[in-house]
Amino acid sequence: MKKLIFVRHGRAEDADSEFSDFERSLTQKGKIISRQMARILIEQEKVPDIVITSPAFRAIETAFIFSEEFKFPYEKIITDRNLYYRMNSRYLTDILSHTSDDVDVIMLFGHNPSFTEIPAKLSKGGSDFVPKSGIICISFNINKWSEINQNTGKTEYFLKPEKAL
Repeated sequence: MKKLIFVRHGRAEDADSEFSDFERSLTQKGKIISRQMARILIEQEKVPDIVITSPAFRAIETAFIFSEEFKFPYEKIITDRNLYYRMNSRYLTDILSHTSDDVDVIMLFGHNPSFTEIPAKLSKGGSDFVPKSGIICISFNINKWSEINQNTGKTEYFLKPEKAL
């Protein structure tokens, strides 16, 4: 069985002229809720084999918070610019094509709309809008990442931040 866990970054500072969208940081509340969500996730999930994040600062901050809670080494976090710039099913397929089939659980940190659209396409039953700090896990009854296709996954869980408060 293979699992993809999509984690949308936490609440970020409003866009302004001082910082670009890419440089925006999590708000204090965004950091708190992200940590709460990571703790909720620990109750249902083992430590991921791989963590991949968008290079946008707010996504990296969120990945670091989750990695700290999971005791996943920071230096093993992979950044992939496609998670920020062009994330879609094609780029997910590209990421998975470079992943060993020995890996069973991948945790991805990124942005909407792709973190709502991609799980919806992968899961047989679709999925709802993924809010900031939201987590959705799609599992696949397969042995190789190359076997993933649209509508073949199952939503294992969908965690929303209002459950963290």
